Amino acid sequence: MADIIIVLVLLLIIGLAVGYIIKAKKDGVKCIGCPSAGSCSKSCTTPPHKITEKKKYT
Repeated sequence: MADIIIVLVLLLIIGLAVGYIIKAKKDGVKCIGCPSAGSCSKSCTTPPHKITEKKKYT
């Protein structure tokens, strides 16, 4: 009986977490879990893309 209760509690927690992530993504939040309500300036930004152009030597 205790095992069933533990499993149900874990499923509830996982369900709430997934629901929170889905809701945040629908609202357009860039950084989930950020203390500034998803508008982090530096810590949650994605790194700039590296330039991968090859230099041509002639």
